[in-house]
Amino acid sequence: MSNKLKGLLITLAVYSLSLFCAVLMASKFTFLNEWLMILIAHLTATIVVFAASRFYKNSSLYDPFWSVAPAPIVFYLAFWPESQEINLEKIALIIVPILLWSFRLTINWMRSWKGLQDEDFRYINLKEKPFSGLIDLFGIHVYPTLQVNLSLLPAYYALSVSVTNVTPLLYVASIFTILAVVLETWADEQMHAFKKDSNNNDQTMDKGLWSYSRHPNYLGEILFWWGIYFMTISLDINYWPLFVCPLIMNLMFSLITCSMMDERSMLKRPDYQDYMSKTRQLILWPSKR
Repeated sequence: MSNKLKGLLITLAVYSLSLFCAVLMASKFTFLNEWLMILIAHLTATIVVFAASRFYKNSSLYDPFWSVAPAPIVFYLAFWPESQEINLEKIALIIVPILLWSFRLTINWMRSWKGLQDEDFRYINLKEKPFSGLIDLFGIHVYPTLQVNLSLLPAYYALSVSVTNVTPLLYVASIFTILAVVLETWADEQMHAFKKDSNNNDQTMDKGLWSYSRHPNYLGEILFWWGIYFMTISLDINYWPLFVCPLIMNLMFSLITCSMMDERSMLKRPDYQDYMSKTRQLILWPSKR
């Protein structure tokens, strides 16, 4: 059995256990508001994955949790809504883009992850700091879970509370969200093809979408979370204050994730500084000549 297959099977077992524990915990808190119950379940699953990450000494075991966990959450919200009213047209328009994103991102992770010996450089760097155990728990596991949970909050209002009839704006917002997934996929496929060519080792990807943005894949990710928000306010504009949910996700990528990736790329690739000076961080825009 290859290291990668062994790692994937262990991940599947860990995630199955985390789902079981999450459902069991949620069943103890059905008297709460539905979203609070989901939050407790979400955190329970996170703790299970964290325990496995510590056991296998690899926090990248958590990586697919970002895309896997939202799938059962939105499925539950769609078919066991707090409003007890099910609108199949609304459900399809909202959860299809989310499930498409979840499936696509998880497959992309499976393709790139090499197994339990492969850990994200950001986690390795963070765990070299003092109080590494707490950083591992709260910085690498709990914080991203809370970030995703907050960014999914608009979906709760759209699926579980809102009973507003579907409008053409929901179709527009749903298509916007799907296009965000397409953008992210397109960028990832271009990067995957670039990395397959050994002649490109230690070279900067500056072709295709990457000639317009240093992180077009992250731009697609950000737009996806804004898409969930747009779908929600298309049903009821009174939910507009929820803009803080995708905004915080937006800031995390632009201020933290992209900066960390840029810093690492400058250390690894001698031409990256020049590329960075000519190409915008996220916005798709022709590079400076």
